[in-house]
Amino acid sequence: MPPIADTVLIILLLTNFFILGTASMRAMIRVVALQGILLSLLPIFVESHATLRLVALVFATAALKGLVIPSLLFKAVRDVHINHEIEPYLGFIPSLFLCATGTAAALLFADQLPLAAAHKSSLFVPASLATLLAGFLVLTTRRKAISQVAGYLMLENGIYVFGLLLYQSMVVEVGVLLDLLVGIFVMGIVLNHIQREFSSLDTEHLSRLRE
Repeated sequence: MPPIADTVLIILLLTNFFILGTASMRAMIRVVALQGILLSLLPIFVESHATLRLVALVFATAALKGLVIPSLLFKAVRDVHINHEIEPYLGFIPSLFLCATGTAAALLFADQLPLAAAHKSSLFVPASLATLLAGFLVLTTRRKAISQVAGYLMLENGIYVFGLLLYQSMVVEVGVLLDLLVGIFVMGIVLNHIQREFSSLDTEHLSRLRE
């Protein structure tokens, strides 16, 4: 793999730590958007020939991951007037420790996998696994629904990186993006109902819901 691809993946790993360590929702959304833009460029460095279809899909992916979805999340932050994640289920320091442990475990685990020679020395598999773990941590340890959407986006970024190793990577990515769009619409409905019912986006209030 080209060195620039591994550089992008190293930045991805570093941004995982930033997202888990920040309480600012705006900063979290910006960094998730940065992840999306950087990852959307990876196919250019992975594919041997840059076709028109490839370039068009790269721009579409960058627009969706880096502009459209973050804009929707920023609008949600403005509408509900919640800018910080104050009391996550798991503190920021333990979350960073778990992320560091998981990243190290991903590096060791990927080294044991029977990968193709071209992928053996690259960071695609460990970066994918580490990003999946980081996204899962954000999704399960943050109270605010907007933060959980950011965790879902990180999960999708991890799937995206792994999908690039497949021969039909671009076809797989289109399917993943469709799933992502469905997930964003569903989370939008959840945000709307929580805010309307409780004037809060703390998902702990969901335990009060009755039929």
